[in-house]
Amino acid sequence: MNEKSRKALAEKLKKVLDGEVRFDDGSRAVYSTDASNYRQVPLGVVIPRTTEDILETFRLCREVGAPIVARGGGTSLAGQGCNEAVLIDTSKYLTKILEINPEQRFARVESGVILDDLRHEAEKFGLTFGPDPATHNHCTLGGMIGNNSCGVHSVMSGTTAQNLLSMTVLTYDGLVLTVRETNAKALEENSRAGEIYKKLEALRIKYEPLIRSKFPNIPRRVSGYNLPDLLPENGFHVARALTGSESTCVFILEAKVKLVTSPPKRTLVILGYPDIAEAADQISDLLKDGPIGLEAIDELVVRGMRKTGFRLPSLRLLPEGKGWLFVEFGGETKNESDEKARRLISRLKNVSAKFCEGDDESKEAWKIRESALAATSRIPGEDETWEGWEDSAVPPERLGAYLRELRKLYERYHYYGAFYGHFGEGCLHTRINFDLKTKDGISKFRSFVSDAADLVVSYGGSLSGEHGDGQSRAEFLPKMFGNELVDGFKEFKAIWDPQGKMNPHKIIDPFRIDQNLKYRDTPQFLLANTEAASESTPPKLDRDSFQYPDDERSFARATERCVGVGECRRFTGGTMCPSYRVTREEKHSTRGRARLLFEMLNGEVLKGGWKNEEVKEALDLCLACKGCKSECPVGVDMATYKAEFLAHYYKGKLRPLTAYTMGLIPLWARFASKAPWLANLLMQTKLAKQLAGISPLRKIPRFPPQSLRVLLGDTSSGDLANRDRNSVKSVSVVLWPDTFTNYFHPEIGLAAVEVLEKLGFNVIIPERQYCCGRPLYDFGMLGLAKKWLTDILNGMAPWIRDGVSFVGLEPSCVAVFRDELRTLFPDDARAQQLSRQFFTLSEFLEKENAKIPRFKNPPSILVQGHCHEKSIMTMKSEEAVLAKTGASYKILDAGCCGMAGAFGFEKDHYKISMQIAEQALFPEIRSTSQETLILANGFSCREQIDQAMNRKPLHLAELLKQLLEDGQHP
Repeated sequence: MNEKSRKALAEKLKKVLDGEVRFDDGSRAVYSTDASNYRQVPLGVVIPRTTEDILETFRLCREVGAPIVARGGGTSLAGQGCNEAVLIDTSKYLTKILEINPEQRFARVESGVILDDLRHEAEKFGLTFGPDPATHNHCTLGGMIGNNSCGVHSVMSGTTAQNLLSMTVLTYDGLVLTVRETNAKALEENSRAGEIYKKLEALRIKYEPLIRSKFPNIPRRVSGYNLPDLLPENGFHVARALTGSESTCVFILEAKVKLVTSPPKRTLVILGYPDIAEAADQISDLLKDGPIGLEAIDELVVRGMRKTGFRLPSLRLLPEGKGWLFVEFGGETKNESDEKARRLISRLKNVSAKFCEGDDESKEAWKIRESALAATSRIPGEDETWEGWEDSAVPPERLGAYLRELRKLYERYHYYGAFYGHFGEGCLHTRINFDLKTKDGISKFRSFVSDAADLVVSYGGSLSGEHGDGQSRAEFLPKMFGNELVDGFKEFKAIWDPQGKMNPHKIIDPFRIDQNLKYRDTPQFLLANTEAASESTPPKLDRDSFQYPDDERSFARATERCVGVGECRRFTGGTMCPSYRVTREEKHSTRGRARLLFEMLNGEVLKGGWKNEEVKEALDLCLACKGCKSECPVGVDMATYKAEFLAHYYKGKLRPLTAYTMGLIPLWARFASKAPWLANLLMQTKLAKQLAGISPLRKIPRFPPQSLRVLLGDTSSGDLANRDRNSVKSVSVVLWPDTFTNYFHPEIGLAAVEVLEKLGFNVIIPERQYCCGRPLYDFGMLGLAKKWLTDILNGMAPWIRDGVSFVGLEPSCVAVFRDELRTLFPDDARAQQLSRQFFTLSEFLEKENAKIPRFKNPPSILVQGHCHEKSIMTMKSEEAVLAKTGASYKILDAGCCGMAGAFGFEKDHYKISMQIAEQALFPEIRSTSQETLILANGFSCREQIDQAMNRKPLHLAELLKQLLEDGQHP
């Protein structure tokens, strides 16, 4: 479709749809890929609000012959979720659970319903939807049906197809049809529907011998169309035959799915074997014990975790071995599931075993298995690994032999990759160190996949056991089914989509596996494979940029971290991604922003490099919470990328006023502290807020009469200019008076001094005021931030050299020293050393094994961790200190507070800031009594809670001060 026709179609759609029509370059860039190795820029994106919107979109696309591709969670791994077509995303609005019938055990859902939302509602009746892929908290039912998803517990419940009762679908020519198990009466209908059923019956008769002989009878056969479901003994089940068709035949409007009873109690056992193939040899024997889940990981997964530092504490749960099986049993009671697990352990000989005690230990152990992708995709010092042969499946009893042969094939190609997956059903996951960035590497990749296809077919297996064919495997379907049956697949598609406009060239008449690769024809690829650089050479970094030591000193490599799994699209648990949770906009997810940055560097769709407005708009709602840095499976660090982008975007032009008012708050606060009464008088006026870009609904924090430094005077135990080396106290610590503590909340600093000194530490306060520059990063002022950090490195040199610990009271400032400092100065030994010497108060107290007393009357405490505290430092030390006090505490899993430094103060962000807080934090606070203390170490968190909820949170230093003042200190 030419550009003129594309724009004309967009205008027609905008006139008739209630939903959103996005044919702009930014939206097309955001949806240019899924979770696969492939990239195809859509013609445009439609986000329908109603079924009528979908019908109208089909009608207008049909008039101009525009192809269509469906999109749910966008986590497809085989390339079926992207195409040069009109992409329809149902995940924003079409999310209704239409009916749950507990008596007949079914649910009706719209196609955009998230799996966990359905499971949550079904659990109210003791039921669940059986298939549970790893993306359960953000994948959609429509996407699961499109790909025939499975998951950990398909040993118990089967595939999505086996749990589908019926569905309402739309064909490209406009027919709305409810398909299900079909009787002879449907074949007699004199209609378009009747015509379809007659043709399907004729197809079944024609190809029945091949269907019976060519389809492998294994638990995880996902490749090809589900023609066996058209056989008489399977009820001529048209809905199930369409499951796994990847929107190449129809568009799913609604589905009726089966609900099953889920064992209420579960017990996990981990078994250790000398290698993963030997573990796989035991699968048939273990299945006799009736597990509800049977998963595996190998030593390469564990090695990856050790090298990346990912899930390290959890590895203690693994018994001795180099290949591990996770065997889960279910029961009506815990005693029942425990007994099944103990019987298994008792009958096994020469196998190391770990019986997981309680639900918490089991959940921790399952996190090891769930983290396999994160642990193996990008390991420091090793090649990056990719999907491409990541979900083959064989008969479970032949899995061990298959793994040995596949490993030999790896060695022949000089590849390596971890083995893990759903071994109970013979399904293998792996990521391989393909080279997809050079011509020779791509040629080698293609040759390997061809040989791997031959191997899995020789074992009676399937090219795909879970993720589908899409583009990754469809080219080699003739190897598995033969050319004649593949012709039958073509006829099946033609029955539904005679014009060939539904997700064209996926499964049927497919693109080659080496076409449309994400990195082919990018500037980086051209630079690596041609003598001359292209006109779209990636934008350059400069000396003030972050240096990306974990990404080969390359911003481009950093943006490639995102592999599209979409964990940032979840709505509960953790922090990532606060703006997406409110907007439900792909461009406001970590994944969407990463793709825009990738496309900016690519330069094909998004023009202008660092000055691109679509990228800036998407980054505008990034709160720089750093949640993605720790919660994204591959460690995408959008806060850093945003700061980098803004540094280049504003080069040569003025920043918005808020950058100079709030970004430079350390300078303004210093002036204001000279006459705080005057500053407070001026700053509370409507005009002042307007000039500063602050929402009129916000209160500007007041300056106290005296700053921390003034209040301390000469009472500190020492200073940097005259360190008291004769102090009788054994351990010295530098207490860092950050801008927020020094100028706005000196009482917290005073409390910290008192606590540290009463606990026996020699407290040192720097003799002059420094600032780490925390507010500068939000506005891309990297040059100034780097200058301020250089001043700190010079001024703190003696204490860095001597290994003295630094304690910061503001978590976001501590995060600067633990994160930004390291990446801005990767080659400066002082910076790296200071990063290791900087702690939060609780971390320092735990490190020094401080003797924390217990409360006589322990209070109840609600703890809101600062986003940077949770992401960079974790809350473990905070929990440890609180536990020692004897207080009853709850660490909230309430996400971001929504303030995020300057973000929530800005008038353009006030509304979304409050919406973010209403997701979880504010409801939690409303549900607690006034007697419950609220603990929040972050300045932003305290301001948000104070201003909106009229509750005064405490800092940990203030809580400990109260404790020690009761005379209960050592």
